[in-house]
Amino acid sequence: MAQHETSPVAAKTPVTALAAALLTMVLWASAFVAIRHIGESVRPGSLALGRLLVGALALLAVVTIRREGLPPRAAWPGIAGMGVFWFGLYMVALNWGERHTEAGTAALLVGAGPLLVALLAGFLLHEGFPRPLLVGLAVAFVGAALAGASSGGGDTAVVGVLLCLAAAAGHAVGVIFQKPALSHASPLQVTAYASTIGAIACLPFAGQLVTDLGNASAGSWAGVVYLGLLPTALAFWTWSYALAHMPAGRLGAVTYIVPAITVMLAWPTLGEFPSGLALAGGALCLLGVGLSRRTPRTATGPTASPTTSPTASPTATPAPEPAFAESGSVGDARGETADVSGPARVQD
Repeated sequence: MAQHETSPVAAKTPVTALAAALLTMVLWASAFVAIRHIGESVRPGSLALGRLLVGALALLAVVTIRREGLPPRAAWPGIAGMGVFWFGLYMVALNWGERHTEAGTAALLVGAGPLLVALLAGFLLHEGFPRPLLVGLAVAFVGAALAGASSGGGDTAVVGVLLCLAAAAGHAVGVIFQKPALSHASPLQVTAYASTIGAIACLPFAGQLVTDLGNASAGSWAGVVYLGLLPTALAFWTWSYALAHMPAGRLGAVTYIVPAITVMLAWPTLGEFPSGLALAGGALCLLGVGLSRRTPRTATGPTASPTTSPTASPTATPAPEPAFAESGSVGDARGETADVSGPARVQD
């Protein structure tokens, strides 16, 4: 039954949505490198606030020019949740985590986002914990442990891994809030006002931001502006556009390219290349995500007929991952994941 519901949607995915998704992935990958570059001179909280202030002001200016106004009341719960968890928690945790781990390793760890979405759906949406999800969780856990051990930094490396996983969790929760909001408001409205709420949530770091930027170099200032305008304002807008025109699970699969792009960018710019153990750990994280998305096979009785109608088996086992209907409901879980992710996903 799920196949008959999702295949028409997939067939109608516009080329512009795919282009928007790919642009988002490249910009988010560049953010991992930029954060690593300026993270030593600008502290995690102040970097998140500065980035969000630049991004929110740019997006609100576009909203004003296009006269889109305020979103309807029904969109605000999703916008608020996305702002607090994705723009707020995710960015602070990622900035902090990248102080303890390389850009490529961080991108690989954040790629566990789709698996965390599935776990949240099991707890919050009562979708259960099928075997593929549990197997994927175990594999991803081993991968995260390997990635942490590869850094050789003892407790510091473990802290970096845990912070990157916390960022992935913030991304996962943010996506769950974002999808229903897009059924009531435009991608631009959702992104602009969510980034504004994220900036408000980060206001306790305002004092740090003033101090850090007062002592920062011109390059650090440029990095904050870059993160705000491109990986935040533009990339989250194009992500919201793609999410509004593509099934969430299909879009989530695209995020798996972010770690590879990040590694390719970090090598020439930062001189960083993850160790073999880190790459193996990151690969296991992504493998765990893939395993968690497998659909359990339903046992077929000995009297089953090959000519049975597709609608004759309403009790077929649904896919284990959470899904969003095109109407934006987070309760319809029949074949498309809520992400990302992350990382992946991955996103920044």
